[in-house]
Amino acid sequence: MLGLSGVLSVAMILFASYGGYAYFGRAFVAAFAAFVLLFGGALLFAARGMLERAASVGPGVSWLLCVVVFCVYVMYSVGTGTISFLRVGEVAVFLFAPLAVLASAGGAASGTWQDFLTVAGIWVAVKFGPSRTIWPYPGGGLSYILTILMTVNLAIAGFLLQRRLKGVGYNIGWGSGWTFSILASLGAFACIAIPLGMKMHFIAFDPQWQHWKTEPAAALGILFFTAWPEELLFRGLLQNCLSRAVKNERVGWIAVLVLFGFSHITNGGFPNWRYVILAAIAGFFYGWTWRRTGSIFASALVHAGVDVLWHFLFRTP
Repeated sequence: MLGLSGVLSVAMILFASYGGYAYFGRAFVAAFAAFVLLFGGALLFAARGMLERAASVGPGVSWLLCVVVFCVYVMYSVGTGTISFLRVGEVAVFLFAPLAVLASAGGAASGTWQDFLTVAGIWVAVKFGPSRTIWPYPGGGLSYILTILMTVNLAIAGFLLQRRLKGVGYNIGWGSGWTFSILASLGAFACIAIPLGMKMHFIAFDPQWQHWKTEPAAALGILFFTAWPEELLFRGLLQNCLSRAVKNERVGWIAVLVLFGFSHITNGGFPNWRYVILAAIAGFFYGWTWRRTGSIFASALVHAGVDVLWHFLFRTP
């Protein structure tokens, strides 16, 4: 995982150079170091046995992880010259308030009100929070990525180390039957969503062949900074906790695909009902893949495949 983090970080700096960001001043080094540390932490805990080893230390390790993430933000703020008490305070609340709420659940079984409140709070903060003001350099260009990476580390600390939630599937690997599950989900969704999306005038066939050179970088970005965190939140945490709370996997699966659909209602203008419908259908197949493989990496691959094919082969009128 550390090797993968290094390779992807090098790819990120090359992509930043292509986009004109990399001039290697102090501010750039601080921002890139924050990216490397947060991304490295998110990937390191996806290594086999890493979560179990860290959790065996005790619940204090979750607080330690959040302290480390907080220090990374302070390093970013000082290095980029954007530090302020308001921003530091917002990040402190974002990191430590959810952890305190989850700690109040003690050793209760998964699916408590603290679990659902924390998931909802994290989603609202990421979706509607002031991420661009928290990460102002370079011009807010990294605000989304850095916010997502901070959120993933928070989820690791709170749910996987503090609450020790089982069955999340936070790992990167390959299991038996995964190829069939991933391709079957992707193919079945395409057979339903493409004709339906065209019928609703939500998508139109318009291949972007001229962008093929940037497509691999875009695919990696979608996988790790969109699909992976969304699958962690909606499948690994929300569907997992809801299924345990109601003691019915199918009810949890259906309820979360509906919530996943409605989470997209503001995309492209409110209310975007066409987006809600197609996202809910996609959530059906993401949830099925997660249940079948037991890994958010598998469902994230399906999720990323859908987004990549959509942005490369279709346009939204």
